Amino acid sequence: MSTPTVLFLCQHNAGRSQLGAALLEILAPGDYIVTSAGTSPADAVNPAIAATVAELGPDISNRTPRAVTNEDLATADIVVAMKPGLVLPAMPAGRFIEWSFPDPTDWSPENVRPLREAIIEQIHETFLTR
Repeated sequence: MSTPTVLFLCQHNAGRSQLGAALLEILAPGDYIVTSAGTSPADAVNPAIAATVAELGPDISNRTPRAVTNEDLATADIVVAMKPGLVLPAMPAGRFIEWSFPDPTDWSPENVRPLREAIIEQIHETFLTR
């Protein structure tokens, strides 16, 4: 059986989707091929997001936000929209999940930590309980 691909999506691919992808990589290393993208990508990863991920280990500050493609949506086994109602360029071919998390664009690391913990809980419920 091949390793399933999980695509995390948000609007800017700078906050929520980067956080979700990094946390799944941390919590289930090697269990999934993890990617992230956005519908309108920013120029860089949100520094507060990168700082709160770095508290758990990896440095994601050098990752580059990117736009979601039709190929992403066609090849991902699971697509996780971190914001309901995202307008996608195509329908996902795999399982589609919508989570509802607030946009942390202007948040401090202190404000991002509860978001990080909520996403960890959601990852446990969705991907780690079998």
